[in-house]
Amino acid sequence: MRRRDFITALAGAAATWSDAAWAQQLNRMPRLGALIAFKEDDPEEKLRVSALREGLRELGWREGSNLQIDWRFAAGDLSLMERYAAELVRLKPDVVVAENTAVVSALLRETREIPIVFVQVSDPIGGGFVASLARPGGNVTGFTNFEPSLMGKWVDLLREVSPGTQRVALLFNPSTAPMAGQYYLPFFDAAARALGIEAIPSPVHKPEDIELTLAAIAKVPGGGLIIMPDTFLATNRDLIINLAAQNHLPAIYPYRYFVNSGAMLSYGVNTRDILRRSASYIHRIINGEKAADLPVQAPTKFELVINLKAIKALGFTVPPRLLAIADEVIE
Repeated sequence: MRRRDFITALAGAAATWSDAAWAQQLNRMPRLGALIAFKEDDPEEKLRVSALREGLRELGWREGSNLQIDWRFAAGDLSLMERYAAELVRLKPDVVVAENTAVVSALLRETREIPIVFVQVSDPIGGGFVASLARPGGNVTGFTNFEPSLMGKWVDLLREVSPGTQRVALLFNPSTAPMAGQYYLPFFDAAARALGIEAIPSPVHKPEDIELTLAAIAKVPGGGLIIMPDTFLATNRDLIINLAAQNHLPAIYPYRYFVNSGAMLSYGVNTRDILRRSASYIHRIINGEKAADLPVQAPTKFELVINLKAIKALGFTVPPRLLAIADEVIE
């Protein structure tokens, strides 16, 4: 074959390959990675995953039909978060939805290019995820859950349900709590001091620590408990709820699903609504918008849920004012 003919044939083959590759790219099903912090069989997580799927369906996305979703459930295990983050990045999805601070941190150690939509992150600026809420600037944006000032509300609620509370422990795991717990601690201390209550930061690292901490708080009358928004604590919620009941400790929890598991009272964001709303950013990124240009959004739905049975079992009463404003009262 003459050199000119060879070059012409090679160019034609390249053009044919290019056209085929381009056609394949056009026909490629968009791919979503989903790194979930909790167990797949967790009842609350099932509801949140359903909320995400519902939000996607409302925007025309059907899993397995026009959208591939690669699910990973880390069961509150930091090592699994790291492993699954690496797995998802290798799959090269168009976007990843990341549930909570520890999950986003794990993903960012693997990629600064693949867009990430976070949910249930308290402090994306302090965590180094975004430059600002209005202009994230990198490959990350999403939906926050709590402002640290909400700590004042939790302390107030605890005092209303248990007027004799004099000492309050704030339970958290430094490995999984926002800013190792420092995001909330100054507000906790200020809110407690304003009511003349002793503030006791109570870091825990394993289930045995939870048992020891709650027993120590209960030794002296007038103790109470606040549960920080924290993946480790949420994963161990049944243990915490049972120990609080055994030690007759009044306790305030950040999410409805604690009350569904038997806790006395919760005040916090509607996590299912956040997952449903995240579908809008997933949709926009798949359609070509950049995470850097999508402002971080705050929660829009908060709920007060009261478990009267659990409260009465501990010997406390609920003021009529709280019953009147509660979003749900479980008899």
